[in-house]
Amino acid sequence: MKQCFSTRFDTPAFLGDAQQNGRWRTPPIKAQLRQWWRVAYAAEHGFAPNLAAMLREEGQVFGVASDVGGDSRRSQVRIRLDRWDEGHLRKEQWPSFSTVTHPEVPQAVASDLYLGYGPVTLPRGERRPTLKANAAIQAGEEATLSIAFPEEHAPRLQRALWLMDRYGTLGGRSRNGWGSYSLHPLPVEEGRGEDNALAGKAPLRPWRDCLALDWPHAIGCDDRGALIWQTAPHPNWKALMKTLAVLKIGLRTQFAFTTGKNAPRTEDRHWLSYPVTNHAVSAWGNNLRLPNQLRFKVRKTAEGQLIGVIFHMP
Repeated sequence: MKQCFSTRFDTPAFLGDAQQNGRWRTPPIKAQLRQWWRVAYAAEHGFAPNLAAMLREEGQVFGVASDVGGDSRRSQVRIRLDRWDEGHLRKEQWPSFSTVTHPEVPQAVASDLYLGYGPVTLPRGERRPTLKANAAIQAGEEATLSIAFPEEHAPRLQRALWLMDRYGTLGGRSRNGWGSYSLHPLPVEEGRGEDNALAGKAPLRPWRDCLALDWPHAIGCDDRGALIWQTAPHPNWKALMKTLAVLKIGLRTQFAFTTGKNAPRTEDRHWLSYPVTNHAVSAWGNNLRLPNQLRFKVRKTAEGQLIGVIFHMP
């Protein structure tokens, strides 16, 4: 079975190649498909999958490279992009952003630097941030993505593709909304465009139950429903990214710290993500990592504006 999609980025993407420049590449897309395939698998098995069975089936679908004497197999999923060129947003074209205020930091910070620290940097002696690499994929860039796989694997892979379109982001700082993309079905053959239609539903699980597994397998919910929110529409990605920066600052700082470095116990903010600058937990040190459980995604509306989606993925 073959499906084709027009893949469009709605915010700049930091998909680094060997020189760390943004470039259209298939490996990150295939890795993303594999991650959301696991979420679809978990939902089908009541969020209590047998991990050995899941990994065995995952290896059958996506391939596995084993040590000498092991059971290696090729992937049954084939992915192709019609372009592998470097992104069109050059370092010298990186726009200037307005600043946001953080109550725990003495000076204001540019919103792109706050959300994109790493791929976005402030060179020594400069007054405004820019790209660390020479290029990123520009918002609005498109490529044709073709995916082929055996018919027997179609139902779960199609659910994974729907999840990618609704919640997926790619590249550096993608949990902050960078690299937000959408998948638009294209006809594979004349009169067969309906084969590409994507459909699904959010894999919701009570957020406390989600913490029983140490890998992201569902979107959290509580007794009031899904832990998914969205912003008002914005005219462009620059304006929306500033709003997301303000939201992230507010989400984190509402949990005020009562301790400082080498705290004797964890506090509420530590559970959003860890480590936290100047607020290490003595028992955890600086080597433990807890990725941010609140993720951002940018989507384009039917009217051509952009909204930010915030969802809890424990």
